[in-house]
Amino acid sequence: MVVNIPGVIGIVVFYIIIVIIGLWAGRKNKKGDTNDLLVAGRSLGMFVATLTTAATMVGGAYINGTAESIGRDGLLWTIGPVGYNISLVLAAKIYVPKVRKAEYTTIFDPIQEKYGNRTGGLLFIPELLGDLFWEAAIFNALGATVSIILGLEMSIAIIVSAVIVIVYTFFGGLYSVAYTDVIQMFFIIIGLVIALPFAVTNPAVDFSRISNTWLGEVNSNQIGIYIDTFLLTLGGCLTWQAFYQRILACKSVTIAQNSALLGAFISFLMSIPPAAIGVIGAATDWNMTAYPQNSTLSYEDWAFILPMVMEYLCPLTVSVIGFGAISAAVMSSADSIVLATGSVFSRNIYQNCFRPQASDRELTWVLRFTIVVVGTLGAVIAISANSIYGLYILCADAMYVVQFPVLTCALWVPFANTYGAISGLVVGTTLRVLGGEPVLSFPAIIKYPGYNDTLGQIFPFKTFAMLSCTFSLLSISYLTEYLFTKRKLSKKFDIFNCYGPTSSQCENDGSDISMTVKAADDVKNETDKFLNN
Repeated sequence: MVVNIPGVIGIVVFYIIIVIIGLWAGRKNKKGDTNDLLVAGRSLGMFVATLTTAATMVGGAYINGTAESIGRDGLLWTIGPVGYNISLVLAAKIYVPKVRKAEYTTIFDPIQEKYGNRTGGLLFIPELLGDLFWEAAIFNALGATVSIILGLEMSIAIIVSAVIVIVYTFFGGLYSVAYTDVIQMFFIIIGLVIALPFAVTNPAVDFSRISNTWLGEVNSNQIGIYIDTFLLTLGGCLTWQAFYQRILACKSVTIAQNSALLGAFISFLMSIPPAAIGVIGAATDWNMTAYPQNSTLSYEDWAFILPMVMEYLCPLTVSVIGFGAISAAVMSSADSIVLATGSVFSRNIYQNCFRPQASDRELTWVLRFTIVVVGTLGAVIAISANSIYGLYILCADAMYVVQFPVLTCALWVPFANTYGAISGLVVGTTLRVLGGEPVLSFPAIIKYPGYNDTLGQIFPFKTFAMLSCTFSLLSISYLTEYLFTKRKLSKKFDIFNCYGPTSSQCENDGSDISMTVKAADDVKNETDKFLNN
């Protein structure tokens, strides 16, 4: 494969610009404390907050995955951009005012307040898995683009991009991430929009080829899969730390809410150019281009449809600019992910569970170490993955089944407790894992109703696992609340100290971190009010 030297030079210049901006923005972190690193001193205004929220959503997986899905499966199956952005709107209206007003530092703070520090730490696992899959999908999208447009090995691009993201996030925290997001958003817009007129007017494009297929089709035996995927994207984004990190960094509740709404609108608009490119790719007769393979694209080939359109249907200059757009999209989300995971680990796991007396300097280095580890793991998974869109959807999976009901109950259900949270985690995770996962080559142990050897699970088993998690959390919480507060069971059996005289509704696992203290009678009064409403 011939290396595209002008393209490589252009991308090197782009990367240098991003690193300089990231390190410059990191200088705003004058105090060097974890508050500045994690939530930028709660100083984000409307403009920066809006663009960094939109840029976090519009990653490489978002634009490449959208093009892949609509080109291969049609408009009806391009669920991700619709579901995820509706999710942002719901979060802005329902979740954002409550969490920003409370001035949490991470979205795991209310979870640990409700269920205890170590139980909340255990619930970090779905977030970690979701972040790793999301990051892998993003880096995978970049690697696919580099291999086609620049002629470089996919792994080289992934490794270089991961290193750059790690470097400026390592030093600048949220300041670097937010300000580079603003620049990257403009690169994304320019790069994708400029490619469209060249691609659509290429002689190899004939839209009559897809006049009967562009919409796609949902067969009767696919309705369960369709509903499951849509609900997964809808609920899976409601609990994402990368999103709430921006919300919690805003100057006020009003800015937080409005920036989330406007960010969702911009994010949805940004799905249109890659969707159009996917349609163009489906309408192309690849035999009329310099594409070296057969004209009929395989299932795996569709993962590369966006860079293929830019490389074979656009002039060299345009394709290089388009690659800059994809690189910008990759960085705008990848930096958010590594910072989000590092934030939760340093504060909610390391400090709250193990080292409550840790200094700011110690927590800063724990955060930086986690950024390096998470960035490296995401790159490793990306190098071995096949489908960008599969990883893109899978990243919300872990969040939807467990963390969505756990966070929702922590914020709005007074009687939810540690016993319910642990039972929900066990039930939801078991049902989900035993249902199998083709993207990860996990076989189905439980074959739900209508199981098909070709399609796999056609029953909406992910939603079933989420509802089972919710039911288990609520029922076990209510049962234990009744048994302990009505003195049906001695409090010596309250092993999590949820109803002790000096406990919050859930224990703090022996740490010295201050939580809201509630006596058992207060819990009972809250429960009675909840049930009477």
